[in-house]
Amino acid sequence: MAGITSADVARESGVSRTTVSYVLTGREGVTISEETRRRVRETAVRLGYAPSAAARALRTGRSDLVLCILPDWPVGPVMETLLDELADELSGRGLSVLVHHGRRTRPLADLWRAVTPRAVIGFAPFADEDLLMMRQAGIQVLGTLGEDHRPDEDGASETQLAIGDLQARHLAARGAVCLGYAWPTDPRLADFARDRLLGVQRACADLGLLEPSVHPVGLDVAAAAAAVRGWRDQGVTGVTAYNDDVALAVLAGLRAAGLSCPGDVRVVGVDDVPAAALAAPALTTVAQSIEMQARYLAALVLADLDGSEEKPSPPGDGLRLVERESA
Repeated sequence: MAGITSADVARESGVSRTTVSYVLTGREGVTISEETRRRVRETAVRLGYAPSAAARALRTGRSDLVLCILPDWPVGPVMETLLDELADELSGRGLSVLVHHGRRTRPLADLWRAVTPRAVIGFAPFADEDLLMMRQAGIQVLGTLGEDHRPDEDGASETQLAIGDLQARHLAARGAVCLGYAWPTDPRLADFARDRLLGVQRACADLGLLEPSVHPVGLDVAAAAAAVRGWRDQGVTGVTAYNDDVALAVLAGLRAAGLSCPGDVRVVGVDDVPAAALAAPALTTVAQSIEMQARYLAALVLADLDGSEEKPSPPGDGLRLVERESA
């Protein structure tokens, strides 16, 4: 059947386009059930879908692909939403998004030469040599969100600093004078965690609060309970968590330690994942405007492809606090 796209496969399969991409490219190391993989493959066969970027590139000299290079980060609901929203924004111009995620075992040049993308979006800085080669090949190269590439004097992302600041100030406004920071145990998240912690630390210093107590929190009850007991020994009454997954683990640790939330300890997460509203108690969290960020990225791509000298303005951090029972 002509005209079938990955969006059609995603819709028929009941999954995201990112999931379709991972399944059909054989991406390993991503948590996708075998049932979902089977359903996506069967749907692709039934609809007659097959990627045809290479054929289009041979016919036209360039593909309709926008290549997104993701580092070896965990891909959760927020990143999946961003990629799906970006794909929706670009599809109106006949452009498709191709995602490369994880560690590269081959040079980056092998990848972009194989797919001949119209543009490349990097979610982490490119090596100078890779950047030069892509631009010499006429490929539009973009960074990620403007805020994330405007570090302050400590090299920290303004957006990540603002997240930690918002968490800390919310807890302080509710009477917490000693805060904890729930550090993620996945080493791939260290850079983001550092910047968010720095935002918490600066807010505490500005408000005259104690230095936040940092404990690593794994995504299991025993580890979270151990961290909770450590915080209670230090008089912590409010915990800023790296993200909602870590915050949900803290809630489980509080229950295991026989403590209540928000009675004994208040908790604030980040990302507003669907499970946050279903937690007991429902999780207070910092939400990011993923749709706004995706529109900005799409506008950057289209402005470059159109040769426009007027670039879209960065959207700002788009952060908002979603207040629920946990804080």
